[in-house]
Amino acid sequence: MINIKPKEATAIINSLVSGVVPKIGVQHITVGRSEEITAFVSALEDVKNGHSLVKFWIGDFGSGKSFMLHLLNTVALKQKFVVANADFTPENRLYSNDGKAVSLYKSIMDNIAIQTKPEGGALPILMEKWIEQIIIKTAQENNILVSEIHNEDYIDLIRNNIMKTINGITEVGGFDFGTVIIKYYEGYIQDEEQLRRNALKWLKGEYTTKTEARQDLGVREIINDQNYYDMLKNFCKLFVSMGYSGFMINLDEAINLYKISTAVMREKNYEKILAIYNDCFQGKVTNLFFNYAGTKEFLENERRGLFSYHALKSRLETNKFETLEIRDFAQPVIRLMPLDHNEIFVLLKKLKEIFDFNYKTLIDISNDDIHSFMEEIFNKPGASEFLTPREVIRDFLNILNILRQNPEVDKSKLFGEIEISDERPNEETLLDNIEEL
Repeated sequence: MINIKPKEATAIINSLVSGVVPKIGVQHITVGRSEEITAFVSALEDVKNGHSLVKFWIGDFGSGKSFMLHLLNTVALKQKFVVANADFTPENRLYSNDGKAVSLYKSIMDNIAIQTKPEGGALPILMEKWIEQIIIKTAQENNILVSEIHNEDYIDLIRNNIMKTINGITEVGGFDFGTVIIKYYEGYIQDEEQLRRNALKWLKGEYTTKTEARQDLGVREIINDQNYYDMLKNFCKLFVSMGYSGFMINLDEAINLYKISTAVMREKNYEKILAIYNDCFQGKVTNLFFNYAGTKEFLENERRGLFSYHALKSRLETNKFETLEIRDFAQPVIRLMPLDHNEIFVLLKKLKEIFDFNYKTLIDISNDDIHSFMEEIFNKPGASEFLTPREVIRDFLNILNILRQNPEVDKSKLFGEIEISDERPNEETLLDNIEEL
């Protein structure tokens, strides 16, 4: 049996049956991505050493893009990165003037994860850890006993050290950033929960008016659509100053940028992607790693996709010497090839083990039965066009669930009842036919 924790097994089964990627445990069900992971580990080393990178993970609907991002999380967390996941939606974008960009920022901050809290929500832990580091450093520099430094007599000393440290690592918005962290420290040291919550609210971009922020925290600015990226860079520097390797941000469902109906707004979002790309590869930021996941349409469509923006097309075109057999994983765009049948067989075997472990059972499904299931599902009409790993996995786990609760049912009859449906979202196929207004 693979070495898996009960919590991971439950997350894997429940998530996959629901058609979504589990937040934890994905390393236990990884097959056929060894080259991509090897290249990614090498890229993480570069980021650890002060470089910044952007990668685009491109694949068909259901091909494993979201799974790949979660796997990257697992690898990066073990390499002592701070990581965060967020999805593009109609309300979450990189550029906007009506709150949609800061909404994306909020999602990123809500989902910040570290190795001891991989499911997200780690920002308060990181803030308290950083403040403790500053407190201990202040004690050492001033020959004060650590047991005494928490005394209120030393609050001004620590306030000054916090602001001095923040000024040393930030460029834009540093004063307000530092002021808010000082407020967080005051709430932390004086056990004022509301003050700490207000500071966290500001850091997460949840204030909507400057007036309210000024009343609560005494700051002049709030995090908004225009400055959120500067704040992400500030946090990256803060995390690195704490001893973390870097900050990795994963942005999934990039097809939602492709779907933006107005050409001007879509172009502004692509312009933001370009600005981040240039910052990272020109060395303007350090220890920052952006990953985008999207479909082939999002990348290559010359009317609505990234390739409609010439400066991005010239940067993201595939290495002309790459073939299906000879891959280049160092380039910014990584195309995720579909899993072959052998890899899917191995995956289903793993899932059977995890299922049995999770439910403390032993379902009567042999390797030959898995082969029979695969023959049945891959030979169905429409399988070659519409079948995705997501659907194969969900059908397999649904059958295991039926057999677990109804052991007398004929499994071969269940295999025969499988139907193939087109799971691709309609918008993706229809948008190509929409003429620009």
